Amino acid sequence: MRQPSPLVASFLLAGIAALAAGAAMGAPAPADDVAAFRDLYRELVETNTTLSVGSCTKAAELMAARLRAAGLPASNVEVFVPPGRPSRGSLVATYPGRNRALKPILLLAHIDVVEARRDDWTRDPFKLVEEGGFFYGRGASDDKAMAAVFTDLLIRFQREGYRPGRDVRLALTCGEETPEDFNGVQWLLAERPQLMQARLVLNEGAGGSLDADGRHVTLEIQAGEKVYQDFRLETLNPGGHSSRPVPKNAITELSAGLVRLGAYQFPARLNGTTRAYFEAQAKLASSPQVASDLKAILADPNDAAAAARLWADNPGWNSMLRTTCVTTQVDAGHAPNALPQRARANVNCRILPDEPVENVRAEIRRVLADEGITVTPVGDPGQSCPVPPLTESILAPVRAVSAKLWPGVTVVPTMSTGATDGRFLNAAGVPTYGLSGMFHDTEGSHAHGLNERIRVQSLLDGREFLNQVVRRYAALMD
Repeated sequence: MRQPSPLVASFLLAGIAALAAGAAMGAPAPADDVAAFRDLYRELVETNTTLSVGSCTKAAELMAARLRAAGLPASNVEVFVPPGRPSRGSLVATYPGRNRALKPILLLAHIDVVEARRDDWTRDPFKLVEEGGFFYGRGASDDKAMAAVFTDLLIRFQREGYRPGRDVRLALTCGEETPEDFNGVQWLLAERPQLMQARLVLNEGAGGSLDADGRHVTLEIQAGEKVYQDFRLETLNPGGHSSRPVPKNAITELSAGLVRLGAYQFPARLNGTTRAYFEAQAKLASSPQVASDLKAILADPNDAAAAARLWADNPGWNSMLRTTCVTTQVDAGHAPNALPQRARANVNCRILPDEPVENVRAEIRRVLADEGITVTPVGDPGQSCPVPPLTESILAPVRAVSAKLWPGVTVVPTMSTGATDGRFLNAAGVPTYGLSGMFHDTEGSHAHGLNERIRVQSLLDGREFLNQVVRRYAALMD
């Protein structure tokens, strides 16, 4: 883990002092203000931003128009459209603070969404529907909830005449869901790097959990994420007539290797975030056995028996412990009456943040134990990146606001086992944290699936949580 610099250390001390500043809290929003937010959210969800037929540029322009109408100077609100990609635009807006020399707080959300077919959904995916206490629509949770909250927050600042200690910058970007085609954060880091420099970034990647009775149990803050990397495994063979089999068969050779890989577990390792995560889970454990097993892996992450029981109880816990590689696709043979000339498989790996991708490739080759199976990375190499530190200046505002809004809730540090745009910023040295304050029941949000949803109250609660937390962060002075 990267050690905090002297500048970050001074940020820590300043952060504790800033917690006492009552003005940083902000006032609860009036009813007409909530209605305006709901309208903004509706407009964003109902703007199709899929890769196939949608336009992030349109959504970015709509949000830019709202910011300008609220009174933000036009020079502080800009939509960037990459050359040759007219529908992949991103919005960057800056709300000025008292000390313009300080690095800003960056509020990051992606406005592109996963594809959604009307015939598959119960409701029109691009019509915001409120039903049974939930909002339904593609992007209702991932990630237009946070995009709407962050846009609305700058409008609230402007309406109140609020002046934070430092700039608060908003970036609504395109391409998080389809980075193989284009990614707005990568583009901005390359073309407008000064706009992506920040003291800290708040991003998607963590929420909160509700129990069966709707009570708030845990609030997550995400620091660090695993590295996404696909590998193509391939065997080749001269082939021939299926009536004359030979000892080596491309399919069975590859299959044998995949069986060995499927049975293999990468070594378990804890970092600062995952250790804090499992410490919190041990206190929240549903049974004495689970608590005992969690304590066992904290003492020895490679306690195989404890890890196996935890894996059976919660597959996500296994993913938090180690690099995972799993076969996701296979393609083999060319005719039913011919020996296969080629067999291929895609192996998808989610790699611990500080583990080099090449080391994982070498380990896969070792486990396959067959020089006839080639292992080739697919796409751009995954970026290993440091886990941003969860210092007291990061955690204290979260704990203070959550204790006020949801007394008794446990704040749980977590590492994402998926992938967000935070991986690009952390790799560039910009500390990025997942934090939303939006709670879900055990059924979740259906993100990327059918009938995506978010609790209405969770969205409104997250809006107020982020309002108060951002003000506290923005009050921190070097």
